[in-house]
Amino acid sequence: MTRYASDSRDRVRDAVDMVDLVSKRTELRRAGADHYSGLCPFHDERTPSFGISPSKKVFHCFGCGQSGDLFDFVMETEGLDFVASLEGLADRYGVTLEREDEDPQAAERRRSRERLSELLDRTAEYYARYLWESDEASRARAYLEERGLEREVLERFRVGYAPSAWDKVITGSLRRGFTAREVWEAGLASRSRQGAGRLYDRFRGRIMFPLSDRRGHVLGFGARALRLNQQPKYLNTADNDVYHKGRQLFGAHLARAEAARAGTVVVVEGYTDVLALHQAGMENTVGIMGTALTTEQIVELSALAPVVALALDADGAGREAMLRAAQTARGKRIELRVVALPAGMDPADLVRARGADEVRSLVEGSIPFVRFHVEQILSGPLESAERRDAALAEVSPVLAGLGPSVMREELIRLAADRLDLSQGLVASLLEGPRRAATAGGVPGRREGRDPRDGSAQGRHARGRDSRDGGDGRDGPAQGLAGDAGDSSRGAPRTPRAPLSQAERTERTFLALSIALPDLGREALRRVDLERHFTSERTRRAAAYLRDHVATPIDGLPGDDPDLAATITELAVRAEREPALPATLEAQQLDLELRRLEREIAKASADGRLDITTLAEQRSELKARFDRAIDRATEDVEEGSR
Repeated sequence: MTRYASDSRDRVRDAVDMVDLVSKRTELRRAGADHYSGLCPFHDERTPSFGISPSKKVFHCFGCGQSGDLFDFVMETEGLDFVASLEGLADRYGVTLEREDEDPQAAERRRSRERLSELLDRTAEYYARYLWESDEASRARAYLEERGLEREVLERFRVGYAPSAWDKVITGSLRRGFTAREVWEAGLASRSRQGAGRLYDRFRGRIMFPLSDRRGHVLGFGARALRLNQQPKYLNTADNDVYHKGRQLFGAHLARAEAARAGTVVVVEGYTDVLALHQAGMENTVGIMGTALTTEQIVELSALAPVVALALDADGAGREAMLRAAQTARGKRIELRVVALPAGMDPADLVRARGADEVRSLVEGSIPFVRFHVEQILSGPLESAERRDAALAEVSPVLAGLGPSVMREELIRLAADRLDLSQGLVASLLEGPRRAATAGGVPGRREGRDPRDGSAQGRHARGRDSRDGGDGRDGPAQGLAGDAGDSSRGAPRTPRAPLSQAERTERTFLALSIALPDLGREALRRVDLERHFTSERTRRAAAYLRDHVATPIDGLPGDDPDLAATITELAVRAEREPALPATLEAQQLDLELRRLEREIAKASADGRLDITTLAEQRSELKARFDRAIDRATEDVEEGSR
C-alpha cells in the first residue's frame, strides 16, 4: 500500500489552481473578489447555484448541497478515491509526492514500474504519430474513417498504428536509453525461436489501442490486424508485472467522470464501439475487449458507477456473456441492466446507421437484468408440458430472489402468459424457492439502498473516510495510505429542500462572520448558541467557528462529515455575501429579533405576564435593526460609486 509524506496533501493543495481545475467541468464567471459561480456539475440546473472560493479551494452548490474541497471535487467528478485523486492532481500540477517508510526492495520495484510506464507512454505517442504521419498507415486511417471515427476521438484515446518493420520500437527504445530487458518486460517485444531468442517487435502492421490505468498512464495495448491473413485478428499485451488483461476496462480513465456524474456506466465489447459511443456523446462507456467479464472488471465497474448497462452484441455469445456477467456480479454492489441492441448490429454500426439519438434512446430504455434473464428463458419453444415445466423450474429461482415487488408481479404475469398457466398457480409454485432465496441475497441487486439514490451527506462520509486514516485535514503523522473506501455512489443529485427563513438568517450571519473574521469573532461570542440558533447544524457550526472563524477550512474534523459540509458551504457563501460591518451588525440584530419573537410566542402560549415588556424590547430592537439596514444599504451604494 502506497504511503505518502504527511505534507503531501498540503503541497498538492497549494499547487492546484482551483479555477483551472473546476473550469474543466463547468464554465465559471467571477462573482466576487474570491468567488466564482457557474452551473452545478452535480445536478441539472438552468440558474447557477454552484460556487467556489479559489483561495480556500472549496466548492458548494446551494441547489443540491454538494460541497467539499479540491480533492472532494476530483473524487466526485472523476470517480476516484482520495489517494488516486492526490496522485492525479500531483501529476497534473507538477508536484513530486514523497513516499514514507519505503524499503529498498519496494523502492526498486517502484522505480522499475515507473521506467516501464514511461516506456509505454512514449511508445503510445510514437504509434499515434505514426498513424497520422506515415504513408504505411493510410490503410489504417481509411479503415477508421469507414468506421465513422473522427480524428478528435481517435486522438483523445491515443489510437495509433504499429509499423510493419520488425524492430522499430525496439531500436527506438534503445536509443532513448531503455534496455532490451525493459522493452521485453513492458510487453512490447517477443522472442524468436531461432537465433538465441532474438527480440522483435510484438506489434507490427496493426491499429493500436492503448490500455490505460485510472490516471491515463499506458499499461499495455490492444492491437487489431488489417490484413485478411493476419492472425490473430486481435492481439493484446501479454500479462506481466504492469498489465493484467482480466482487470482492464478499455477507456475507463476517460469514462470515469461522466459515469460518476450519470450514475451509470455503459459496457460494450470492442474498441471501436467505445470510441463510437464517446464520439456520439455517451462518454460513460467502457469496453471489456471480449465477451467474458471477470470479477476484477466487475469490481472496477462498481467503482465507476452503481448501475452497469450491458450493451453487448445481441447474438448468442453476447447473451451468454450477459448471463456470465450476472453470475460474476452476484453479491456485488451494482445493478445490472441490459441494452437491447438490434440483431446483427454492434454499437458502432448502430451509431453509424441510425445516429447517436437512437443508441442513446436504447441505453436509456435498458431493462433490469432479471427481466432480460426471464425473457431469455421464456423465449425458447414451449409446446410440450415437459418444456414448460423445465422453463418454470429455470425461472423460479430467478423470480424468487426478487421478493415482493412490482417487477416480480410483472414477470409472474409474463411467465404465466408464456407458459399458459394462471398467475396464481405460477405465484404459488414460486413461493417455496422464494423462501429459500431470501436468506441468500439477490444476484445483481444492491443491498441497503436504491442504486440511483445519492446524498451529499453520504458522499462526505465516504470522502472523508477514504482519506489518510480519517484523521482530518491536518495530515496524519503516519502518512497517507491508499484506501479505496466505499466505491458505491449514487446518481446525479436532486435539489435539496429549501431552508427555513430562520436557518437562512443563521447561515448568513455565520457566513458574514467568516467574511469579517475580527468582527465575526466578537459577534459569535455575543450570541447564545441555544437561544439564537434553531438548527442543530448551525448551532454546531457556530460553536466550531468561535475558535476557527479566521481559518474555517483548515481545522475541519475528519470524523464529522455534516459539520465539514456546513462549514464548507459557509466558507463559499462568505465570498458571495456583501461583507460589510453594518451588514454583519444587521444580521446579528435579526438573530436577536427572531429569538425575541420566539420568546414572545411562547410567553403568549403560556399566559405569562411579561409579554408586554418583551413586546417593548422587540420594538426597540426593530428600530435598531432598521437603522443597521439603512447603514448597510448606504455602505453598499457608496461602495458601488
